[in-house]
Amino acid sequence: MKLDILAFGAHPDDVELGCGGTVIKHTDAGKSVGIVDLTMGEMGTRGTAELRLKEAEDAAKILGATVRVNLKMRDGFLSPENEDDLLKVITVLRKYRPEVVLANALEDRHPDHGQAAKLVLR
Repeated sequence: MKLDILAFGAHPDDVELGCGGTVIKHTDAGKSVGIVDLTMGEMGTRGTAELRLKEAEDAAKILGATVRVNLKMRDGFLSPENEDDLLKVITVLRKYRPEVVLANALEDRHPDHGQAAKLVLR
């Protein structure tokens, strides 16, 4: 399935917080947008992994996302040098063949965000 936009986030809620307005703008305009969470956010302090996954599903509906996937990488251990993680990202990119890719900022106070961006960029 080809998507217009594929937005990656290190954790569930990163896409909503980082580019939720952009996603809604484009889904409202009829574009197909997918969301990819790299981790389940299991190391976070804002709810359990299960709660965060449920919130992510609910948010995807509100944002109008065509698809939302979680690659279940290890939270806190993202690395652009990890071959398994890189292959997961490549597989998703090949599956959805997006015109536009969004990701976390390369430089961020949260180490996972920068690592996620570098992983997607690679």
